[in-house]
Amino acid sequence: MQLTHELATDLPLPDPGGKVDLLIIAGEHSGDEHAAKIVEGLRREQPDLRIVALGGQHLAASGAQVLFDLPKVSVVGFFEVVKHLRFFRQLFRATLDWIATHQPAHICFVDYPGFNLRLAKALKARGLSRKGGGRIGLHYYVAPQVWAWKPKRRFAMAATLDRLGVIFPFETECFADTALPVAFVGHPFVGKDATNALAYDPSAPALLLPGSRRAAVGRIFPVLLEGFRLARQSEPSLRARVVYPTTALRVQLETIASDYPELLDAIEWMPNSTQRITGSRVLMSSGTYSLACALAAIPGAIVYRLHPISYWLGKWLVKVPFIGIANILLRRAIYPEYLQKDAQAEILARALSEAVKPERVVRARSDAAELREALRSETDTTAASWLLEGMKPH
Repeated sequence: MQLTHELATDLPLPDPGGKVDLLIIAGEHSGDEHAAKIVEGLRREQPDLRIVALGGQHLAASGAQVLFDLPKVSVVGFFEVVKHLRFFRQLFRATLDWIATHQPAHICFVDYPGFNLRLAKALKARGLSRKGGGRIGLHYYVAPQVWAWKPKRRFAMAATLDRLGVIFPFETECFADTALPVAFVGHPFVGKDATNALAYDPSAPALLLPGSRRAAVGRIFPVLLEGFRLARQSEPSLRARVVYPTTALRVQLETIASDYPELLDAIEWMPNSTQRITGSRVLMSSGTYSLACALAAIPGAIVYRLHPISYWLGKWLVKVPFIGIANILLRRAIYPEYLQKDAQAEILARALSEAVKPERVVRARSDAAELREALRSETDTTAASWLLEGMKPH
């Protein structure tokens, strides 16, 4: 991934051309999608709100003025961040300077804690945020997983943020020993405004979901293809759908797939904006789609490969038994997880074959029902209504 090109063409951040009511910062493709739903909800209530964003194509489509395509430069893992540290430092400074100059009334951080929590701290230090003596309200949606690692971050968050909206019901208790106002606003995949394009269909192709981060895709997608290729040896009619978030990522995926010419006629490419995506089984990374697949009752397995240094640090720092959020929520491996060297083509081919067994299909439906119940909010609160309430004059 060449970040120097984006740095040269996209910085400094542009002038918004007027007063800004809300700045949204969403650094991941999933965060971009969730934030776009918030903007749609805000605009239904207050269509005259002036909203700008560091985000991606979904925020742009929702009507926000996108200042910088942040998901385009998303990376994960200690090694990957260090590799591009100079770029992210420059982007951080440019963002901080833009906020100081244009003074948005409110900022909503969406996930992306490595960048967003540092920015919240810097805004307080520069006297720009309310907790620093300034006027800018700081709201955070989709909390960092303090229940998995870096639990002491909750105290830093309480010292810098004004409000926190969480998407898992147990997360409110994680901040109970702080003064930070925390609200469970329901999960984006469950509730009144929920959308999930994924659906189970026993006659549909298998889904191959390598994620949205370019570096991770480069490590994960080849082994997904290898597993799919081996599965087709015993099931020649098997087809696959590959779901991608952006045109740029599709180009990367097609480049990788070109090394498997015998598979090209068996693969269908689908943008994640497709209204309905069906699958009979799935091999996927551990990101947002792993929960979406679980809620859609699509059986399969999780596959993940990090840079070895990042993986070693993660095993040392992260204190949870699983990486898939559905597995974490239900406290059992509803999806087998094949990580690093365990992600072998033979194992993944076997996982594809076993996923269509009747007992797996029945169990997937039961797991989906349990997940929906766990994630459902008991109130009518949505992320948009939560944010709008916090933006009222006080």
